[in-house]
Amino acid sequence: MSKKLVAYFSATGTTAEKAKAFAAASGLDIYEIKPVVPYTKSDLNYMNPLSRSTKEMKLGAKHPEIVTGDIDVSEYDVVFIGYPVWWYVAPTVINSFLEAYDFSGKKIVLFATSGGSGLGKSAKKLEGSAPDSEIADGFMLNGSFTDEQLKELAEKF
Repeated sequence: MSKKLVAYFSATGTTAEKAKAFAAASGLDIYEIKPVVPYTKSDLNYMNPLSRSTKEMKLGAKHPEIVTGDIDVSEYDVVFIGYPVWWYVAPTVINSFLEAYDFSGKKIVLFATSGGSGLGKSAKKLEGSAPDSEIADGFMLNGSFTDEQLKELAEKF
């Protein structure tokens, strides 16, 4: 049986709530991906071309620095990575996480929350950040799920 981790990034708390419920229902370890500089409400204003998130996602700014050294991913075979969908893909803070640790030989399963879009091309956009791993589209965690449904999602991978 493989050991699984739920790692997540949440800017507003929505993804955190879903990730915690998923990990608890499935009996999995959980880890929060934290940017060194947390996002503010104005950072997340996608209507502002000068906002931090717009610069990171659209203008190719350097990936945000994250807190590191507080997780050992070597003990996990499968890592579920959750995030809010930004501009139809994973936020670049997820690239930062994948680049900060060695995911060689691991299966990475993506899950996300969104107000209306799906996973988009997240897996394709993340491949270069964890080249020796298998990155798979997983599922959206919008709406309500029972503990049993969440456990079934974890068991699929």
